[in-house]
Amino acid sequence: MSQSRPYRSELREQQAERTRELIATSARERFLDKGWAGTSVRSVAEGAGVSEATVYSVYGSKAGLAISLIDAAEQRANVQQAIAELKEQAGSPLEQLRTFVDFDRRLFEQGGDVIRILGEGRRQHPELGVAYDEGRRRGTSQRTDVFSSWPATAWAPGMDAARAVAVYAALVSLESFDTATREYGWSPGEVGDWWASTLAQQFLK
Repeated sequence: MSQSRPYRSELREQQAERTRELIATSARERFLDKGWAGTSVRSVAEGAGVSEATVYSVYGSKAGLAISLIDAAEQRANVQQAIAELKEQAGSPLEQLRTFVDFDRRLFEQGGDVIRILGEGRRQHPELGVAYDEGRRRGTSQRTDVFSSWPATAWAPGMDAARAVAVYAALVSLESFDTATREYGWSPGEVGDWWASTLAQQFLK
């Protein structure tokens, strides 16, 4: 019995995560097709193959559903892969830095459509502003935790975790990604390589 309980608990967690993914994917599709005002909780539930009550239980309200758009963008960028890699690379600042850059490059490449609309729509719909800010908060929190784990001997002179978080945010952004790819014809990979090399020179000895 003691062995079956953890198994059942893990199974429930997997099912809950799968449900969350289905809802997030459905919300993204409808949001991009109909816009925020034209997206209903019922249509999201139908697209996910779940009940409206399930959508409300996971995200709380239509306003809460805005967070699902950030979840969908992170799913497309394979956030679980990035989390696993960061754990495996503990003790290697250069590799962890590259993992952050690779994730954000995928995020902007695969989920930039949603992030752009969230950024623009937050002026008319406060709930979209909350979701946009939540996405930024998640990234800042994760980078703060990882950068703070690096030893003092790893940092370049004048650099530390707090400053690195700010420098990273200033350089690695959807705006710089769009400028490089849309205006100057860089490939996403070239943008990622530039970010990684520039940050490594700024951050590390």
